[in-house]
Parts: sequence; structure tokens; C-alpha cells
Amino acid sequence: MHALKKNRPLRRIVLTSAATVSGVVLVLSLKPHTAPALASPAPSPSTGAVALPAPSGSASSGPATGTRTATGDAAQTRYGPVQVRVTVKDGRLTDVTAVTYPQSSPRDQRINGYAIPRLGSEALSAQGANIDAVSGATYTSEGYRQSLQSALDSLGR
Repeated sequence: MHALKKNRPLRRIVLTSAATVSGVVLVLSLKPHTAPALASPAPSPSTGAVALPAPSGSASSGPATGTRTATGDAAQTRYGPVQVRVTVKDGRLTDVTAVTYPQSSPRDQRINGYAIPRLGSEALSAQGANIDAVSGATYTSEGYRQSLQSALDSLGR
């Protein structure tokens, strides 16, 4: 007997519904063609090598223009430590760089490649550590906030 025989309309409805649901699930599970750009530490201007982070919680003064830099304490997260370096010029937060963050697996690289730049932009916009978490990167976001606040505290902000 054929599965879609005309005298069994309920069977046709069930099979059609199952096929539609399967098709929708398949379409929604497709991955985008391009991966998001990965965040990476900024190269040193003189050698092109990756700059080493300053010791945890340290602060250094810049020239007489009022530029100060501090690296926050490394915040331990479920997937690894997160550490942030900040630069404050004339009382304004001008640069926020993640010097350490989880990147040991492709999944970490994908998530943090998306999250780290957004967290930096949020911090610059907010001029502080009162920033929203990035969806899908909750642990990194919390560690970023903690290290950012630690760096700002060491600068007296």
C-alpha cells in the first residue's frame, strides 16, 4: 500500500507536517559562509611582535599629557583567564585592549573573536566597566568587566 493513499488524509497531513518541520530545522541550522574576524593582540609598532602584557594590576604613567595605562588583574572564567589593559588620557578612557582571553579551541576563538571587540567598544562608549554582556559570551563578558574594573581602580577611576 502506498503511504500517501488518498483515502488516508490524516497520514498525508502528518507526513507533510514532519517534512516541513524537518526542512525548517535544516535551514535554521545552516552556518554562515564566512567566519567573523578574530580579535588578536595588537602588534608592537617597532618590531611587529605581540606586545607582552604588563604585570597584573600595574599602572604606568605616560608623558606629561596625562596619559596613563594600567593592566587589570586576570579574572578567572570557566574557559580561562581574561585580562584587560586600559589607557586613560586627560581623564577619558581612550583605549581598552584584551591582553589575555580564552582562545585555546576553535570555539573559543570564534566566540571571543566576536565578543572581545564588542566589549571594548562598549567600554569606550560607557567610559567605564558598566557594560552589557555579549550574548553567547557570558563568561568572557563577566571576566572582561572584572579585569576592566580592576584596571580602572588601579588608576583611581
